[in-house]
Amino acid sequence: MNRREETRPVFVGNVQIGGQQDVVIQSMTSTDTKNIDATVSQIEKLAEVGCQIVRLAVMDEEAARAIKEIKKRSPLPLVADIHFDYKLALIALESGIDKIRINPGNIGSIDKVKKVVEACRERNVPIRIGVNSGSIEKDILKKYGHPTAEGLVESAIKHVEILEQFDFYDIVVSLKASSVPMMVKAYHLMASKRNYPLHVGVTEAGTYFSGSIKSAVGIGSVLSSGVGDTIRVSLTGDPVEEIKVAKEILKSLEIRINEPQIISCPTCGRTQIDLVELANKVEHMLQKIDQPLKVAVMGCAVNGPGEAKEADVGVAGGNGEGLIFRNGKIVRKIKEENLYEELLKEIEDIIGKKLVGLMD
Repeated sequence: MNRREETRPVFVGNVQIGGQQDVVIQSMTSTDTKNIDATVSQIEKLAEVGCQIVRLAVMDEEAARAIKEIKKRSPLPLVADIHFDYKLALIALESGIDKIRINPGNIGSIDKVKKVVEACRERNVPIRIGVNSGSIEKDILKKYGHPTAEGLVESAIKHVEILEQFDFYDIVVSLKASSVPMMVKAYHLMASKRNYPLHVGVTEAGTYFSGSIKSAVGIGSVLSSGVGDTIRVSLTGDPVEEIKVAKEILKSLEIRINEPQIISCPTCGRTQIDLVELANKVEHMLQKIDQPLKVAVMGCAVNGPGEAKEADVGVAGGNGEGLIFRNGKIVRKIKEENLYEELLKEIEDIIGKKLVGLMD
């Protein structure tokens, strides 16, 4: 894993983006922001699974004013997603928002942009410039003939320069496209031109299945080169699933090493236990643990001991039974129906706490 590119640090509430090795995970609520209870409830669920920053759609004044109450109850820093109307940005700032997502070029005159910038500066609130392949200006599209990585970057820099002329530099930039090769190229190109922290994602990635794969390839390709400071996996569905996928992307790249990981083998003709069910139960249980732990769930003794040697603890199945390993050494042989419970006991012993309620 390459070292992260050093970028300008920006603070969203108490969460730092850029200027460090960590990559921050974000999502966006799917609720109507005006429905305060529903929005707070979803934010709490996102926080439970590891979301660090959450964005809200601000489509009208009522939504902008709702931020004040949401902010009081939210466990996470909030970002206001605003298009065209600079007044909504000002109201969101008055309501205590932690970050504004706008494109300075589409909210009106320079005077209007200046008002937003001054209000952000006064409150130490950063601005994310969000460019995507569908928002590239007509003159830039005409220049390149169609959406391109170069066009995305040119559009982003155009917006960046509007803020820079007001000596405002607490900026985060995103350059999203539904085309993975385009977005990967755009992020690398932007990283070579400015040192602002980059918000990485594949826009309109798709459903949980296809969108997860697309996001893993796109976001993973960017992060693996050391580029990128915060990520959002965009999926059609429950945003909680976005956080789960984002965490797995970071763990697979070994960017996050202080969280549990599961190693499980593909099933084959040697497998004589219900490996799929066992692996799924273990994976679900590990989502509730916030300590570094590597757990192996193997279908047979052929690969089991070898893979379990790399894990803190693991199981290897047999004919109606299985072996439990710790650091590659056999602990005991047990019946198949007790594998999960016995593995859970070993994990509890390692992490030093009971995992009450996680066996369901």
